[in-house]
Amino acid sequence: MTLTLTVEPFEARTAFQEERLAVGELLAAGFLHAFPEDPPLRPEQEAVSLTHLNSTERDAQFVIRDGTRVLAWGRLSWDTEQNLHNAHARLTVHPQARGRGLGTQVARELERVARREARTTVTFGTTDRNPDGEAFARHLGAQPALPMRVSRLDMTALDAAQLRAWQTRPDGDEYRLHVWTVVPDEYLERVVDMMMVMNTAPKGDLDMDDWVITPQMVREWEAMIVEAGETRLLMAAEHLPSGRLDGYTEVFWDQHRAPLLYQGATAVRPEARGLGLGKWLKAAMLEHAAQECPGIHWVQTNNANVNAAMLGINVALGFQPWAQFTEWQLRLPELS
Repeated sequence: MTLTLTVEPFEARTAFQEERLAVGELLAAGFLHAFPEDPPLRPEQEAVSLTHLNSTERDAQFVIRDGTRVLAWGRLSWDTEQNLHNAHARLTVHPQARGRGLGTQVARELERVARREARTTVTFGTTDRNPDGEAFARHLGAQPALPMRVSRLDMTALDAAQLRAWQTRPDGDEYRLHVWTVVPDEYLERVVDMMMVMNTAPKGDLDMDDWVITPQMVREWEAMIVEAGETRLLMAAEHLPSGRLDGYTEVFWDQHRAPLLYQGATAVRPEARGLGLGKWLKAAMLEHAAQECPGIHWVQTNNANVNAAMLGINVALGFQPWAQFTEWQLRLPELS
């Protein structure tokens, strides 16, 4: 007798803790399959992330269970105020349960929700460390919209002289650096304004409008980072005469996965480029993180293949290609 496995809605915020943990165990197993050499994900941390949404975001999640074990999970999330044509999807099938059509079953439910919410473009990401993901993306009819290089830096190979040189500023320099885990209230509006410079980063073929960031979003992100047990370091360059923040960089670290530091966004205002702010921020952050986040061995970052400026800085620091990440785009024509 063959057991029929069916898709069912999963309400993460009202589910029992052990139900969320079962999804966390699936996510950890999928990560281990793709990245066996990395510090493993913690199922309990992944379970916490299932409930994370900004106040303007909504989501729908689905699972396929075999008893208490979760074999497949999917999530579609969307914003209710911006990019109203877009939604973002995640989908994972247990490595031992692939090839049985479970991913297709979950994908159908995610598409149904996307259509219900009038979302005509769905984005999702895959890594070449898991070739099944790219094959599945093409099976769905998605198109690669933003190829990205994933790079890693060996902290033991850093050039100390280069870091010092990049942090040497001219006499009478009008800039100073700040570093925060939580943005002070007096800088919050300026940080929000600075973060929106990321809208100038290459989008490839993604059908996506510029995002408007609000102070409430930043505070909600900070709260979610704390709840997940992570540390986020944000470093900003302030133009002293105006008080404007002209550049920033951020990194993320989990003490339970100490050898790996994730480099997040780095941005410099277009009008302040060419002043060495990007190199200064990157070099200063690496030195600061080495002190604040003990045990770091690798720094990982993603850069769009077409982002020559940031790739150039990272290559000069010693970042080496490690994987390829692709942001895919699936267009859903309106049903007649």
